[in-house]
Amino acid sequence: MITMKSKHKIALITGITGQDGSYLAEFLLEKGYKVYGLERRSSSKNRHNIEHIADKIKFVSGDLLDEASLVHALREVRPDEVYNLASQSFVGESWKQPVYTGEVTGLGAIRILEAVRQVNPKIKFYQASSSEMFGATREAPQNENTPFYPRSPYAVAKLAAHWITVNYRESYGMFAVSGILFNHESPRRGHEFVTRKITNGVARIKTGRAKELRLGTLSAKRDWGFAGDYVEAMWKMLQQKKPKDYVIGTGKTHSVEDFVKAAFSHAGLDWRKFVKIDKQFVRPAEVNHLWADSSRAKKELGWTAKADFNGLVKMMVDADLKQYQD
Repeated sequence: MITMKSKHKIALITGITGQDGSYLAEFLLEKGYKVYGLERRSSSKNRHNIEHIADKIKFVSGDLLDEASLVHALREVRPDEVYNLASQSFVGESWKQPVYTGEVTGLGAIRILEAVRQVNPKIKFYQASSSEMFGATREAPQNENTPFYPRSPYAVAKLAAHWITVNYRESYGMFAVSGILFNHESPRRGHEFVTRKITNGVARIKTGRAKELRLGTLSAKRDWGFAGDYVEAMWKMLQQKKPKDYVIGTGKTHSVEDFVKAAFSHAGLDWRKFVKIDKQFVRPAEVNHLWADSSRAKKELGWTAKADFNGLVKMMVDADLKQYQD
């Protein structure tokens, strides 16, 4: 049984305005944490995902491209836990911006780990790793011992961040862990991701705003879960006695076509009438089958996914329909 100390714990989240960051912020606030969000200085703040809890979050300036700003932020916040969720996280975009992706997603993790080491190496550190690191794997399902074979600049950058986390843990004795999260979605997912592209497309077609939906590969299979479930696993990893990396997923796979069928069916539409295959959305190197073996997380963390595939699809379609009907 995990117990909290009476003192309020302090958490710093990078990428707090993203899908995972927003759900994690909600979760930690419910646990009684003081939550800080690292935010880049910019003329416009995108806080859509956290506007309902923004008054409960404190923001601190910092940038994963600038180590000095990270050191300053850590000294100001003095966190017990740091969750590094920020990255250039869209696989497709990483082919267009490979160097930038490497800088933010890969070297960004190195910068914040080094900042933690300098300021207070006793801070517990969580790194958001990705199932994309497994890539062209010949082993299914994938667990913590499965060899990596990344197939995109994004996956390579995530793998660099993953291994530097292992190195800082083993070299400096830091409590630094990676959560190897398989695909996790929600109504807060960015529109560029295929799941949200599908559910948003369904909503636009259903409400007469579009006549078709263009997609790339329909045969690729993924282990899809609900992001709101997965942030609990992140937290649980940092409450253990010993730092370890964990694979997090549902243990069930579905194809992109399965997702399409479920989404259109929920809206009462025949997907074959609206979906067109467009080669511009096919990756240069495709990842065909990602399937999680989360038995270690179930045994040691007591974590399992709660939302099922069809429930997730319906949740996302309903949310997108609502935004167009309001």
